[in-house]
Amino acid sequence: MKLLFVTGSLVHGGAERHTITLANRLAERGHDCAAVYVKNDPSQLERLRLPEGRVSCLHAARYLDFAAVARLRDLFDKARPGAVVAANPYALMYASLAGARAPLMATFHSNRLLNAKEALQMAYYRPFFWSARCVVFVCERQRAHWRRRLVFGRRNEVIYNGVDTAHWRPWSGDEREALRGALGFGRGDLVLGMSAVLRPEKNPVQLVEAVASLRLRGVPARALFIGDGPMRAAVEERSRTLGVAADVAITGLQREVRPFLAACDALVLCSSTEALSLAALEAMALGKPVVHSDVGGAAELVQDGENGFLFAAGDTPALVERLARLADRGLARRLGERARAAVETAFSERSMVERYERILIELDTARTPHGNKVRRTAGAH
Repeated sequence: MKLLFVTGSLVHGGAERHTITLANRLAERGHDCAAVYVKNDPSQLERLRLPEGRVSCLHAARYLDFAAVARLRDLFDKARPGAVVAANPYALMYASLAGARAPLMATFHSNRLLNAKEALQMAYYRPFFWSARCVVFVCERQRAHWRRRLVFGRRNEVIYNGVDTAHWRPWSGDEREALRGALGFGRGDLVLGMSAVLRPEKNPVQLVEAVASLRLRGVPARALFIGDGPMRAAVEERSRTLGVAADVAITGLQREVRPFLAACDALVLCSSTEALSLAALEAMALGKPVVHSDVGGAAELVQDGENGFLFAAGDTPALVERLARLADRGLARRLGERARAAVETAFSERSMVERYERILIELDTARTPHGNKVRRTAGAH
């Protein structure tokens, strides 16, 4: 099966990481995969393991660049894919305007419009979703959220994000302690990680405030921000204001986050919006409990009190209470073991890839005469 993947860029983001994983894994399964990104931000280009010449950039100079649309149309004509996979609305718009003759699948990784500009854009994007042969949402709550807002395709599926459980595995105690020592954490510290681009919707300052509250209660909490972004200055300023600058560390962007996550006792997500967090899944696969704001598909991922904790978004006292419970290391260990088991059962990368593969084969098989392939109906000769 010939597949073409389209993304808005290759920035460090969940939708881009998901698309790269999907392209790599389907190529490993013998499918002929190619990828194209609209804007020239190749931050994750090295992660794409496709043959030489199978990845290209449209070099769009503006939000809607008709020269880039024309370049994509030429790519479609030359590649003649059996199906096109567009990640998120921006890539979907380009794929639609370029007139992909193959069935078009849109994967959607967002759960909320952050401002008036995004609301206006979604009004423009809706018809592209309606014309897509299939729209894949990453959790049930997200699908319901967008259906109420008239965002859906001709076929609508939920496929949970998945992680490679062999790659994302718990580290041994000795490995973990060596990492913690190298990062300046003591054996008794409660290290709370946040693996994310530090954007406003991730609400990283709330974790700083929680650490300050925990330390006032005598809990030796430390925060480790694995990433970077526009909120870094706010995080550093709030840390100084609350007198916990020495207890807050920021790694900057990291290509390999596993060592940093392994050094943590738990992952914390304070987001005001999420769909289904890959960072949460990765931490759970490493055997870490996740404390997650109850947004998007969080409750489909984290069973409150069983493999992690949920709290109302923005409720810092509730967050502090959940984090304080993790000072009980026995409880934290049991939650982490159950988190790993949940990923193995319901959120493995293999299961995710197999679901996508089955649907894409169905779309390719059912192509219209315009795409030179027709489904045979019962009794057809």
